[in-house]
Amino acid sequence: MLLKKPHAAAIVAAALLSFPCLALAATTLQDANRQARKYVQQTMAQQRIPGLQLAVVKDGRVVLSESYGYANVENKVPATPKTLFPINSATKSFTGVALMQLAQAGHVDPDAPASRYLDDLPAAWRPIRVRQLLGHTSGLPDIVDQRGLIGGGNEAAAWNAVKALPLDAPIGERFAYNQTNYGLLAQIIVKQTGMPYEQYLAQRQFAVVGMPLTTFGDSYDLVPNAATIYSHTPRGTLAKNDSDRLSRWIYDMPYSLWAGGGIQTTAEELSHWLIAVSNGRLIPKDAVQRMWTPEKLNDGSDSAWGAGWPVLQAAPPRQVAGIGGARAAFIVYPDDGLAIVVLTNLAGANPQRFIPKIAEFYVSPGPAAKR
Repeated sequence: MLLKKPHAAAIVAAALLSFPCLALAATTLQDANRQARKYVQQTMAQQRIPGLQLAVVKDGRVVLSESYGYANVENKVPATPKTLFPINSATKSFTGVALMQLAQAGHVDPDAPASRYLDDLPAAWRPIRVRQLLGHTSGLPDIVDQRGLIGGGNEAAAWNAVKALPLDAPIGERFAYNQTNYGLLAQIIVKQTGMPYEQYLAQRQFAVVGMPLTTFGDSYDLVPNAATIYSHTPRGTLAKNDSDRLSRWIYDMPYSLWAGGGIQTTAEELSHWLIAVSNGRLIPKDAVQRMWTPEKLNDGSDSAWGAGWPVLQAAPPRQVAGIGGARAAFIVYPDDGLAIVVLTNLAGANPQRFIPKIAEFYVSPGPAAKR
């Protein structure tokens, strides 16, 4: 099932027919959109993705925004532009912007130790700098494992348990992705703003950009218009063809870890946020560049992340991303004026793997493409 939303490209094409050179550009964009649609639908069929939202930003405007398939398979509820998809760990990019906003306001120094803002840290944690939390170079132990929160109890028990563990690595020695970093960053935001993390984002990012549908929650929260999450992963039963059976995927995102994975949003609202980030509306452009610069390790080499953003390619043409839950992703190509958003409701879809192919349709041949 495909529900199309009219986009600006068609209007621009009609208006520019009397200007051949501009009409050619519009036609090229139409070709790119056509190829993107075809490729996305082929990928959905190959990977058996139930529902998907796609948004493409080119040169500061949304040129394609469409929804495909089902938000809920068993009840045949179509995915629409207003369907909310969890972006899980891609939420960390929003947290990165929040910390840069606080830095610009003089409320947080990314080079300062986290202990300047949090007074209940273990002694071994106190030298860790805020930027090392953002870039996953803190060396901290993870508050979650394959079974969920550690400690065998509630969130408070998990925090007590993780604080009792030794560091996994010397501070700044290596990149190691974990959720403890962003739980602490949420605490810093709360301490320095005097408001809950989700309220700060709602006021300083969602409201500024125009994201009225965007909210927080997981499988256990009652979120209107939220997509049901699915998996093709075998459940270990004796049922015939169990490996091919679509089943629900339940995911848990504790409140204290929302800064690392709690947002539910739409591809179009997310694309508006990416535009606002890129054009300096949320933070100055020089702060954006710092945010997209890889954190340095102790030996001077680049880490895999900047401030809340995976840095896929640091040298031009640059690529930075948000990746979450193996089902949602966006990649920004700053030097090409391009951003691609793909949100799905299939665990294991890994759209970050096929977004680069979509991007190829929108990068013009020539010197820019040969860099």
